[in-house]
Amino acid sequence: MRWALVKVCLAVTAMVVVAFAVPLGLVVQEMASDRAFSNAERQAATIGPTLSITTDPLQLRKAVESTQMGAARRMAVHVPAIGDSARVSIGEGRAGERAVAETRRMGRATTAKVSGGGSALLQPIALGSGDIAVVEIFVPESEVSNGVATAWLVLAGVGIALIVGSVAVADRLGARLVRPAERLADAAHQLGEGRLGARVPEAGPKELRSAALAFNAMADQVVELLANERELAADLSHRLRTPLTVLRLNTASLGDGPAAEQTRAAVEQLEREVDTIIRTAREQRPATGLVGAGAGAGCDASEVIRDRMDFWSALAEDEGREVRLAGVDRTVRIPVARPELAAALDAMLGNVFRHTPEGTPFAVDVHDAGDAVIVLVSDAGPGISDPDAALRRGNDGGRDGSTGLGLDIVRRVAESTGGDVRLGRSVLGGTEVRVWIGLDGRSSGGPGAGRPGRGRRGNRRNRGRATP
Repeated sequence: MRWALVKVCLAVTAMVVVAFAVPLGLVVQEMASDRAFSNAERQAATIGPTLSITTDPLQLRKAVESTQMGAARRMAVHVPAIGDSARVSIGEGRAGERAVAETRRMGRATTAKVSGGGSALLQPIALGSGDIAVVEIFVPESEVSNGVATAWLVLAGVGIALIVGSVAVADRLGARLVRPAERLADAAHQLGEGRLGARVPEAGPKELRSAALAFNAMADQVVELLANERELAADLSHRLRTPLTVLRLNTASLGDGPAAEQTRAAVEQLEREVDTIIRTAREQRPATGLVGAGAGAGCDASEVIRDRMDFWSALAEDEGREVRLAGVDRTVRIPVARPELAAALDAMLGNVFRHTPEGTPFAVDVHDAGDAVIVLVSDAGPGISDPDAALRRGNDGGRDGSTGLGLDIVRRVAESTGGDVRLGRSVLGGTEVRVWIGLDGRSSGGPGAGRPGRGRRGNRRNRGRATP
């Protein structure tokens, strides 16, 4: 489109230049010719008074030589035969007898081409005897075309400058129109390829700015819809594992028998189905940024941790686990939505119950570092042999009942605030998960922030129906 605009402007400007420059050049050429012949007519008129007084050859020669054209040997006087006197020609004649006779017969000025180049002006002048003498003025080609070449060069230069200028202006205007359209098309391709962070600067003409605004709004809506879908398919599915854990633990107290075995088999099958849903959602998830909840989204980390520990402490009591909770006696605000922090805590605590033996103690500590909040979940279990591999998205480490999504949820929550997650050896001897949550405002919330919370506080007296 840009080159099409340039070509159109080039063609239009070229036609305008030709339409005006060529006629103007011809006018300049005609004016130069008229100027040369007008000057020749004036020079021819200077010898008229002498011819009206005398036709004596000697006197005429002196008069001719006294003029500018005569001195330059460019004037000739042709006097016809009068009475008994013979025809007289003074000066160097170039037009020829036939042209002189034709001018005398017509009685008006004429021009004739000279064989050596140039032209001759033949001006008839009436004599006192009634006869007509002809004054010939030679006009060289250089005078006829004097200034014409310069005029053509000036016109050509002006025309080229107009064409170049119009092409440059058309190119700039075309770029102003085309670049926003190209950015819009490129962003559409990126969005189609799954790069959901593609956005279009709202620049250019009004119509393209409106299109960019509509595209960005559409992309934001697509990101929001996909984020909600992924969270429903993955995060909620992962949260189902907590009540499944409760069910699995409760089935251990059913004893032996066909009904007990069928119940345990059903719980195991349900866990496998949930694992399948989580893996499928993880594999289909495009690589994109997290969707924030806007300015001001966040929660009290201490309150959320206390709430989740009310639930998990009931399971810890059943399994004989010693629990230590520290740093939650005062308000600690973080830029993470409550449901997301609850999901991250459930993922970390679920890993403790799932991958450590019964009776293994664990601890949850909260530290306010001023520019960040650090949440530590540590246990006295066997630990993780490869912490880096455990943090890779979707890596289940070959462990039964693991989807590799739990720590990914934790990582996304931390990174949405500019923080990170690290695994190490705890002071209890097992694994320590350190979650660094930034407070510098680089993010306004975790994944899916701003959605209404879906958790309810667990009931110690009714653990079988407790939900995270």
